[in-house]
Amino acid sequence: MFELKRIKTDSVNVVEVLIPEKKVSYKLPMFLESVSAGFPSPADDYMEDRLDLNDYLVRNPSATFFVRVTGDSMIDAGIHSRDILVVDRSLPPRDGNIVIAVIDSELTVKRLQRKKTKVYLLPENQNYKPIEITSEMNFEVWGVVTNVIHSLA
Repeated sequence: MFELKRIKTDSVNVVEVLIPEKKVSYKLPMFLESVSAGFPSPADDYMEDRLDLNDYLVRNPSATFFVRVTGDSMIDAGIHSRDILVVDRSLPPRDGNIVIAVIDSELTVKRLQRKKTKVYLLPENQNYKPIEITSEMNFEVWGVVTNVIHSLA
């Protein structure tokens, strides 16, 4: 369908597109109460349910893909190098969405902006410039980013 290439025009590269395993279900313990970022509270009393991350992260399994990115042009949106993005190809792209876009057969992740008759892909790092989509470009929104899986370790 799409050839995966490293993007040469900016600093965020899509390095992998992964299809989630839809037959596997992992029900992990979930706390019913929020965890305080201030004073600690005893959490063991609140563990009552189980959470399957597929249920939480994947709205439309047949149209959902995981995408690993590299680069720093989206760091102010909380997307860091080596993060995994959850991408739903069934969602219509809207102004302000973070999207996976195809520009001349290359994949990139940016924020979609529509101004009157113009379309832009905006980085979320002031060190990079917006990309104005022109009629000479082969452009398509491949999918809408719904979640970011960011590792702290």
